[in-house]
Amino acid sequence: MKASSRDLTQGSIAGNLVRFALPVLLGQVFQNLYNSVDSIVMGNFVGMTALAAVTSSSDIAHLIVSFFTGLSSGAGVLFSRHFGGKRLDQLRRAIHTALAFSVALGLVMAAVGVLGTPLLLRLVDCPEEVYPLSVRYLRIYLVGVLFTAMYNVAAGVLRAVGDSGSPFRYLVISSVCNIALDLVLVVGLDMGIAGVAVATVISQLLSVVLIFGKMVRTQDVYRLAWRELRIEWGILGQVLSLGLPAAVQSCLTSFSNLFIQRCINGFGPAAMAGAGAAKKIDKYVSMVAQSLAHATTTLVSQNLGAEKPRRARASVGWALTLGFAAVCVIGIPAYHWAPSLLRIFTEDAAAAGYGVTMMRIMIPMYFVQTVHRILGSTLRGCGRSRTAMVTMMLGLIGSRQVYLAVITAQNCGIRQVFYAYPLGWACSALFSAICLASILRKGDLVRCEKK
Repeated sequence: MKASSRDLTQGSIAGNLVRFALPVLLGQVFQNLYNSVDSIVMGNFVGMTALAAVTSSSDIAHLIVSFFTGLSSGAGVLFSRHFGGKRLDQLRRAIHTALAFSVALGLVMAAVGVLGTPLLLRLVDCPEEVYPLSVRYLRIYLVGVLFTAMYNVAAGVLRAVGDSGSPFRYLVISSVCNIALDLVLVVGLDMGIAGVAVATVISQLLSVVLIFGKMVRTQDVYRLAWRELRIEWGILGQVLSLGLPAAVQSCLTSFSNLFIQRCINGFGPAAMAGAGAAKKIDKYVSMVAQSLAHATTTLVSQNLGAEKPRRARASVGWALTLGFAAVCVIGIPAYHWAPSLLRIFTEDAAAAGYGVTMMRIMIPMYFVQTVHRILGSTLRGCGRSRTAMVTMMLGLIGSRQVYLAVITAQNCGIRQVFYAYPLGWACSALFSAICLASILRKGDLVRCEKK
């Protein structure tokens, strides 16, 4: 099989960013597409209550899934360093250890999530009228956490060696499968909200089969050999030293959103449905910055592994420039056509009104969100995964919770609740910028790779 890894320490920086980020972006488009179809099917074929139930569960599901996304992203820094430094034996051992750990941890978290579903829904103050549907959806959905864990770590391996195209193709296939199953199970077989959850789990399993199949068949540096699939505890320590802070960081981002969702839930099912629809659109608008952030982590870590700090710094500048341009191109039309976009998800006027309000508060602040994402990923690429976690905690947890406590005490309206999102981005971006400036001033950019 033809090698699909890519050395990002050579060639045009902007070109490498675009070639790496584009498949990630398109993969996110398809992944969000089937999530959007879930909401469209719920809102149009089952009802607003079902849409509200999916919304109430989505932040909880994302909290658990984001742990593995963060773990794979942080561990990918180690993979990229070994790949960039041509330490292929260490790369192989790290890959097999990370994959074995993902299976074990995925099994544990799936079991805990299924058993703890009622408690998780109580944490977000899920309203009684949508609680039974939320329990049904979330319990089935969390069965697929095992497959999510396995896929994300495997995709992190491929992206770390410069192959972002293969994960994209597998996401396209699984997304198409999910959409087809949504229509069959919900519209055709009338399974309701359970059908949406079952479709998601099956599509997640399919993505695992595809990506593991590639890793087993390839002759490239990331080849998976079943007999080598075991946990080496010393190597696991290295993986977790970078991956665990990133995983916690991703979880904290979702955890902070749970508190905002709890406040939104207090305004009733219409607010929940509207905010849920707005979040679906938000993911499309902000995914360019997220894709560039993934690319930045890989470029920075590979180039530091190859001892090219200037090229690593230039990668950050190009990522910010491309991110700002994308915000203008995508954000302005989304702001203008917000009412039309919301009507795709729900015909309920009250729900759509809440969604439009949320979108028009968040979209003008996407420039700040871009800085927050890319600088956080830069810190991770520099090997400062713990630092990135702390800046995220201060920005997305600390500042948001203080703000929410203040406005809740004053009985403010839902507009003020929505402002908690951009406030967190701004604080996180500021703290990340301060940390990066300190690293550059002390000349630690290269030394962090050798620690």
